[in-house]
Amino acid sequence: MQDEPSPRAILGSISRLLRDTAQQDLPERTRFLLRVAANAADLVSRQLDLEPGYDAAELGRLKLLLGTDGTLVEQNARLCAAIESGEISFETKGLVAHLRATALEKLAVDQPKYSAFVAASGRNRGQTP
Repeated sequence: MQDEPSPRAILGSISRLLRDTAQQDLPERTRFLLRVAANAADLVSRQLDLEPGYDAAELGRLKLLLGTDGTLVEQNARLCAAIESGEISFETKGLVAHLRATALEKLAVDQPKYSAFVAASGRNRGQTP
């Protein structure tokens, strides 16, 4: 859809409103809930921006690792079954790299300011993914 404002712009406005609203006169619990709501809006925005590319990258890695086609859900189920059966282990070429990349991609969406993610990804704290 080409109408403005875009959903991402709306989410950004909601987040800014929740964060920037004069909160000093509000009870602590209400200020906390406003921060939670702003964080949720930011999370949805990151999901819209980042997940399609990350999902495609994860699916590509799984296809190489497993040698099969399927949806992301199907491929992850196959990987779990292969690990559980012992068919694939940490010694399997590409598994650790795949798991690390997938974890970093998920953290980039969910917790981009998490200190362990910042250190592991080489990003600066506050840098957008």
